[in-house]
Amino acid sequence: MGKNKILLLDSCSTCVRISKEIGVDANWEVQNIKENNIDERTLEQLRDTYGSYEAVFSKRAMKYKSLGIKDKVKKDEDYKPLILEEYTFLKRPVIFIDDRVFVGNSKDTIAEVKAALGLNG
Repeated sequence: MGKNKILLLDSCSTCVRISKEIGVDANWEVQNIKENNIDERTLEQLRDTYGSYEAVFSKRAMKYKSLGIKDKVKKDEDYKPLILEEYTFLKRPVIFIDDRVFVGNSKDTIAEVKAALGLNG
């Protein structure tokens, strides 16, 4: 079994809260996406798992609204370079546990993460 991994923004209070909630410690690989954004191979893995780049794209990002991206994106492939160029466009956190990957901070997603880790509640 490899190390569990989390991609997060360490200045994001939600990411910090979730990392504590799921017990992220020195045994985890932690990647702060502001310093080391997601790479293309990992992003493609997320697309394969979730079915599209749009599914892992954060429409809550301030730049999404300020740059008018909603009107510029015509097809799913258009999201890929945006995520690779701007770390805030990646929905977060991204959590890898064994061969499973979880994206986002919804209650259901975090419940699935906890179940995969064998945590109660």
